[in-house]
Amino acid sequence: MKILFELKKLIKNQNLDAYIVPKNDEFFGEYAFTNRLKTVSNFSGSAGFAIITLKLNYLFIDGRYLIQSKMESGKNYKIIEIPYVYPKNILNSNKVKRIGYDPKLFTVSTLKRYFGNKFQLISIKRNLIDLIYFEQEKEKNFFFTIHDKTVGESVSSKINRLHKIIIKKSTDNIFVSAPENVAWLLNIRGKDNPNSPIPYSRLIMDKERNIYFFSDLKKISKIKKKINYKKIKFYSFEEFYDVLSKINSSNFVIDKLTCSIYYQSLIASKFNIKLFEDPIYHLKSIKNKIEIENMKSAHIKDGAALTKFLYWIKQERNFGFDELFLEKKLEGFRKQNKDYIYPSFNTIAGSGPNSAIIHYRSSKNTNRQIKKSDIFLCDSGGQYKFGTTDVTRTVCFKKPPKRIKNIFTRVLKGHIAVAMNDLNKIKKGYQIDRKARASLSKINLDYGHGTGHGVGFFSNVHEGPQSISKFNSVELKEGMIVSNEPGYYEEGKFGIRIENLIYVKKNKRKLQFKNLTMAPMDKDLIEENLLTNKEKDYLFKYNLEVYNNISKFLNKSEKNWLLNLI
Repeated sequence: MKILFELKKLIKNQNLDAYIVPKNDEFFGEYAFTNRLKTVSNFSGSAGFAIITLKLNYLFIDGRYLIQSKMESGKNYKIIEIPYVYPKNILNSNKVKRIGYDPKLFTVSTLKRYFGNKFQLISIKRNLIDLIYFEQEKEKNFFFTIHDKTVGESVSSKINRLHKIIIKKSTDNIFVSAPENVAWLLNIRGKDNPNSPIPYSRLIMDKERNIYFFSDLKKISKIKKKINYKKIKFYSFEEFYDVLSKINSSNFVIDKLTCSIYYQSLIASKFNIKLFEDPIYHLKSIKNKIEIENMKSAHIKDGAALTKFLYWIKQERNFGFDELFLEKKLEGFRKQNKDYIYPSFNTIAGSGPNSAIIHYRSSKNTNRQIKKSDIFLCDSGGQYKFGTTDVTRTVCFKKPPKRIKNIFTRVLKGHIAVAMNDLNKIKKGYQIDRKARASLSKINLDYGHGTGHGVGFFSNVHEGPQSISKFNSVELKEGMIVSNEPGYYEEGKFGIRIENLIYVKKNKRKLQFKNLTMAPMDKDLIEENLLTNKEKDYLFKYNLEVYNNISKFLNKSEKNWLLNLI
């Protein structure tokens, strides 16, 4: 790659031994229009980082991307799986001593985790990738406000709740560096992200509840007078230090996940940093009743679109399509609803061996014509007014082999085990994750990703702090939304995943999971003998609930097909 050659020349000119390139931009989101990692490596996954030395190139990815990274970057990079191996474990500190980085793209904790104390880390003010290749923003996307009635809480109420927490912690100011947290607090959204309605912005709130809002000032002309809060002033990002210099107090809360080394050093030069966790993550993880109702509405609309697609794809006369065509076909069904805006992430439409790539994205180079013997995995979602969806269905086109039916049914058993989990006894993600894997583990199978992630309200499709995974110990509470998506993948052969979004509901003082997703399961892949009576009853009730919620959006043929699945 020519860009690698140019980058290595800059590394040498800067008197460095290596340079680190992360996937994230300076706002630390999962998705961004700027993707320096893809520029230097061709890797298109949503997480990872590269280290380019004068001789070797390393690409660090997690288990979701092992197959994909080899296909996209294996010619130029040595692929390393995290969290099992970090740079500090493999780089020779005698040969690689001085490592350069962009201070706006890393947090203190990230660099410490990657490198420990073995290397000399050099902050480089101008990003070296940008010196070679810089992608200009194509258009200005204006921020917009969401009415209090739509989100179920006013800006003042949210600010007061945040203020109480800050005062309780005996701190004076909070720097909200994550734009999705700014969006939640001020009931605003934007389009600075390809898949989420996120407005790139930051803010400071002081102990008097004054808000200092930082953004591209050209984008806020439509919201200045609409934000229903009087004690707010607007500034450009470049004015951050000037504003900081005028604040008369002693300490700050910052966010260890999204406060970059650049901003942390500015704040630390004047203030004592007392806490390193933004309380907004926990506040926005618990959706109120209006947010839940809006999410339900979005999922019914989305479920109708997906069901129409599933009916269409299962018809014999429609056979002979390829993956990219199916992506567009599903998008077409979603676009029929006026409240649909755009995908909440890049659609995963994988057939046969491509379905085994956990976060696969079809391209001109990988696009496959679908065969009748293929397993087809489709993971997709949408941003709606007002809600965020994420759903995976796996389907077949002819009678599948017994082994595949066995595995699919075990994945389904794990999915049902999560949905029926007693949240009054088992409340933490890592505990529920074990239940999801139990049936697969009986035949020594597993999957290399978490069972579920948190989901935002008309926001990021992935958000914390809650998740269903091996290492998450956050207690699930009423109003939290998570995905339920066990799976199984065999490299070069097939992949299976079943995903619904679920939320925690309190019913007669007891907590339970309730499904948001309204789309049927493919019964052709189920080995009924493996299901217990309780699991069969769950499946019957779920498909009946789907029918009751979406049948009014279906034509006669689609209704009849759905009825036969109950």
